[in-house]
Amino acid sequence: MDNIIAGLDKIFESRIRLGIMSVLSVNESADFNTMKELMQLTDGNLASHIKALEKAGYIRSAKTFVGRKPNTTYTITRLGQKSFQAHIDALEKLLK
Repeated sequence: MDNIIAGLDKIFESRIRLGIMSVLSVNESADFNTMKELMQLTDGNLASHIKALEKAGYIRSAKTFVGRKPNTTYTITRLGQKSFQAHIDALEKLLK
């Protein structure tokens, strides 16, 4: 019998990281404030989860300035897309 949870990626166990990846998988990019508002998170909470996803190579950031204010946008990497899709596929398999 196959290990039915083998395809699950531990980094996506957090609902916040799952949310970040969900937002980025259906949008070309999203900025920090948009994700913070969508998921109703504090700056620190969102930042720590983003850092973990960046460290894993699943998302990348781009910092720009809008007027005098910094604006950080995030996009999903190819590795992130592949890993997230594999995680979703494993969840679907688990539910069947």
